[in-house]
Amino acid sequence: MQRNLDRIRLANLRLLIGEAGSADALARTTGTSGAYLSQIRSGTPYKSGRSRRMGDNLAAKLERATGKPLGWMDEPHAAGPGLGAADPTGDLSPWSSGGLCPLISWVQAGAWTEAPAFPDAEARINCPVRCGPDTFALRVRGESMEPQFREGDLIFVDPAVPPGNRSYVVVRRGDGSGAATFKQLIEEDGRRYLKAANPHWPRPIVEADADAAVCGVVVFRGSAVPDGVNARPAQPSG
Repeated sequence: MQRNLDRIRLANLRLLIGEAGSADALARTTGTSGAYLSQIRSGTPYKSGRSRRMGDNLAAKLERATGKPLGWMDEPHAAGPGLGAADPTGDLSPWSSGGLCPLISWVQAGAWTEAPAFPDAEARINCPVRCGPDTFALRVRGESMEPQFREGDLIFVDPAVPPGNRSYVVVRRGDGSGAATFKQLIEEDGRRYLKAANPHWPRPIVEADADAAVCGVVVFRGSAVPDGVNARPAQPSG
C-alpha cells in the first residue's frame, strides 16, 4: 500500500510542478526548497541509499499552499476527458528500457499509441532524470516555444506523467491530420488551450481540439553545447 501511495504522491507532485511552471516556483509557494522537491520528483536516494519519498507533513503542506482539499495528494487525479492522463499508480521505473529512451521523429510522435514501440528510432539516449518505461525523446522544431525551448533542443516526453495546467506537453492533434505538436497546456474554466511560449508567434494560444490526445509530458530538456564552446584556447608559444 505504501508503495502505491508513494507513486500517487509522486505523480501529484509532478502535476503541481507542472501547474506552477517549475519546482522552484512551487517551492516559493510552499516555503520549501526547490532542490528538495526536484530530488523527490527524480527519485534521488539519500546517502544511505534509502529511496527519497514524500512524507505526510510535506504532502499536507503542498495541499494547503496550492489550495487543494485535505487528502488530495493521496488520490490519483486524471486530467479529464479528451486530453487524457495516464494512471499515476502505474510503474515509474528509474529508466526506460535498458536505461535508454528512443529518439524519434515528429511523424512517429503523431502515430503515438498507448503502448508505444519505436523500432525505427533514430537513436537511443539516456534520460538524465527518473522517468517511465515508455519515455521517448524528440528534437524541438521551429521557434514557437522560444525562448524556453530552442530549435534542436532535446525534450524527453513521459506518457506516464499526468498532464496538468501549465504542463509542457506533446499533443497529437484531433483534426485527423495525425500531426503532433509541442505546446504548453492551459486549463481555464473547463476548457483546454495549447499555448506557444513565443509571445510573437502568430497564434500564441489556440483551443485544443476535442479529440486531441496528450502523448506525454516533458520531464527534461537538454541542449547541445555549440561547436567551439569547449575548445581550449591556444597557448602562446615561447
